[in-house]
Amino acid sequence: MTIEADPEWWKTMFDELYLLTDARSVCDEEITRREVDLICRLLPIRSDQRVLDLCSGHGRHSLEFCARGFSRCILVDYSEYLLRCGRSRALERNHSMGFIQADARSTGLASASFDHVLILGNSFGYLRDAAGDGEILKEAHRVLRPAGWLLLDLADGTAVREKLSPEAWHEIGREIIVCRRREVEGDTVFVREMVLSKEKGLLRDRTYAIRFYDPAQIAALLNRTGFESVRVLTDFSPHRTPGDYGFMNRRMIALGRKV
Repeated sequence: MTIEADPEWWKTMFDELYLLTDARSVCDEEITRREVDLICRLLPIRSDQRVLDLCSGHGRHSLEFCARGFSRCILVDYSEYLLRCGRSRALERNHSMGFIQADARSTGLASASFDHVLILGNSFGYLRDAAGDGEILKEAHRVLRPAGWLLLDLADGTAVREKLSPEAWHEIGREIIVCRRREVEGDTVFVREMVLSKEKGLLRDRTYAIRFYDPAQIAALLNRTGFESVRVLTDFSPHRTPGDYGFMNRRMIALGRKV
């Protein structure tokens, strides 16, 4: 094991450079539309219901929901920078959305106040240990109204272990190169990411770690957290062209209902 990561890497990683390095997945509006299409097929979701976009990033999914007539979306994320980006885009498009900077384990939101909670784009498994993941799901359960639904979109750990390449790189335009080296230890993938500019040199050299779950594990975790009617759909990817999209290649959708 040669890659080590600060357990709290997620507190500082999600900045303007992240939106550049991961733009193929998180800044592609067509991909976002496909993901929201799937959510609308899987959930009994209506435009008049309250939706919590937990670990929302810059709010790309909520922006798409608002474009479809939803008017009661609340975003929660730890990254102040990403929330500022989301707020700016919402103002540009005249969308009414709420933005809250908070830890997903303790949002400060009222209990039983949302019809649906969404955790999307593989924004799960970032914390030091699995107990932290359980705390996020408990918080989602707490803020849901009875009969409300959680939808969790995350990488399929089984596919990650079978298919993940130890090294990958891609170019962004003619200027930026993103290089990643990955090591798997147990249920966690450790990554070293280097971002290089042909003109300016090294822009970033960071490490991070993401814990993965297979379908049975995430279903069991949802059940332990109090969710019922749990089901997990596998082999989902919004990408239409081949390529190494890291942990965004093969995803699974986990659904659970609060009784």
